[in-house]
Order: sequence, then C-alpha cells, then structure tokens
Amino acid sequence: MDITWYGHSCFRIAERGHASVVTDPFDESLGYEAPRLKADIVTISHQAPGHAHLEPVKGVDHIIDGPGEYEIGSVFIIGVATFDKTLENPRRNVIYVFDYTNLTVAHLGDLDHVPNQSMIDTLGQIDVALVPVGGGNSLSSSQAAEVISLLEPSIVIPMHFQTEALRGIELDPVDRFLKEMGVNTDETVNPEEMLRISSGSLPEQTQVVLLDYRH
Repeated sequence: MDITWYGHSCFRIAERGHASVVTDPFDESLGYEAPRLKADIVTISHQAPGHAHLEPVKGVDHIIDGPGEYEIGSVFIIGVATFDKTLENPRRNVIYVFDYTNLTVAHLGDLDHVPNQSMIDTLGQIDVALVPVGGGNSLSSSQAAEVISLLEPSIVIPMHFQTEALRGIELDPVDRFLKEMGVNTDETVNPEEMLRISSGSLPEQTQVVLLDYRH
C-alpha cells in the first residue's frame, strides 16, 4: 500500500488490485497547490473548501460524504459521524475507516474531541491512523496523543498542521505533536515523500511517520 500526503487533510491511498482513494481534496485558498490527482473514490469529512474541492480529482466514480458502510473496488469503508451534541459548538465530521483486506487505514477528518470508548470500538482495529494535530477546529497536539493512545495504531501520520505553504488559518506546528509523542525534535526529522507499507512490515509499537506535502 502507498499513502501520499498532499497537504492539510488530503491523502491518496493506493493498493494494487483495489480502488484508489483520495481524502478531503482542497482548493488553493489554503495556500497549497491544488494537486492533480486521479482516484476511484473521494471521501469528504465535512463540507468546507479545504476538505471538499472535487475539481482537481479526475476519474472519480464514487463520492462518499456521510456515515455508512460501503464496499467499492474490494475496499470496505465505514463512515462514522463524530457530531457530539454534548459539546458547546458541535461540528459535523465523519471518520472513515478503509479496510484493504490486510490493512486498515483511518482518516479522522476534522475530529475536534476525544471520542468515547463506544466510538473507538466502532472503528475497530486500526493499522494506520491519519490524525489532525494542529488544533484550530480540530484536535490539539495533546488531544491527538490521547486519541492515539485509545486507537493504538501501528503507524500514525500527522495532518492538518501549520506548514510553510498553509495560509488563511493558523494552526500549531507539527513539532508540538511530535514532542507529545516522545519524538526527539532536537534532531532533524526528515519527512518522507510517501509511506509504502504491507501487513508484514507494521511496527510492533506505535510509530509516527511524517510525510512531505511537496512532490
């Protein structure tokens, strides 16, 4: 499986013999160059220009923008709404879990609170978690670390944080999250262009993988 990050909350997930997925495509108002992508499926965590701009994605056969269960191109997808009525200003958001037979990937969208155990159980076993870490309208670095401790994924890929390209909104830099996770930020952390994994290469303990949005 190949997982590529294009900035903010936008990823492309591709596995041979399965449908390809793009998550939360954005427009150029965020400062990132809108990537030219091709995918069979697009998922949208919530309706906002930074998460639901479909124009750059070509070849799309299926658009998923709400909770439910879907099976498309050998990929089983569960969408779980995280709307929490107990919060003062609840925000609509959908977490998507992609089951690629031997690997599961969870995209948390703009999750803005630590879910209860019932929701964690609904998501099931997660191998790779794509987690917002920059605060703003989504998880803070400390909240993100708490969510990860509940999910217990093998790999965490941070998203939705401040970068040199991002404009229009202010988020925390990824360093705060890395410190929460015990990563030594005194040493240079080199982002990877892409994560390529298989079920047999997953680490035994949770590992943070930082990806580069520049391609």
